[in-house]
Amino acid sequence: MKRYLLAFLLACCCAFSLHAGDLQEAEQYYREGRFAAALGAYENLLKNYPNDPHLYYNIGNCYFKMGSRGLAIANYYRAFRLAPRDTDIRHNLTLSLEAAGERFVPAGMPVILHKAFFSLTILELKGLTILSLLLFCVLAGFWLCKRKAGWLVCISLAVLLLMSGWYFCRDHADAVSLAVVAAPTAELRSGPGNNFPASANVAQGHLLVVLDSKDHWDEVIIKSQAIKGWIAANDLEKI
Repeated sequence: MKRYLLAFLLACCCAFSLHAGDLQEAEQYYREGRFAAALGAYENLLKNYPNDPHLYYNIGNCYFKMGSRGLAIANYYRAFRLAPRDTDIRHNLTLSLEAAGERFVPAGMPVILHKAFFSLTILELKGLTILSLLLFCVLAGFWLCKRKAGWLVCISLAVLLLMSGWYFCRDHADAVSLAVVAAPTAELRSGPGNNFPASANVAQGHLLVVLDSKDHWDEVIIKSQAIKGWIAANDLEKI
């Protein structure tokens, strides 16, 4: 048993060392201004660590330095979903969207409220909701048996309603299919094909809500302008 445990620990140490070495190499490329090489190194790391927000953040930085604002925004957004409390991720995402004419915080919403709403990840909210449900069940069972501590049951119910409501709203927000314009410009057409008339040109970096897909075209709404239409899927990067 000890041998298996030792072998497991050695394998973990080796994997961590390889990860650290590859990460240092990628960071060295970035410091030297070799952004394409750094991008390739970070993307290779991402294959083994697909839920690392800082890899997405660094990939976003590489794309930003290379002038691909749309792909930078997409990766900053992926990083934000995994680490919403990270101030650097929020800062870069906000600045990139503003440069593209978009707003990260919806108009009329206080920034502090937006930060509070995204202060926890969706997994953290799910876990806290389950815990609050268990706590309520335990306290409600105690009250039914002893007829005591009714005020604790009320408080636990209030916490449960708060957490479940928060989780429902966040889950709904994260379930919205988002995309960003990755091409220099994209034509917004009235239907899914080049034979439909174009109504507008959408610049790189604009954030879109994807409603439907058909024949390599996506039906979208431009968030900042509430304009609806179809854009070629090749011009978009799904988030």
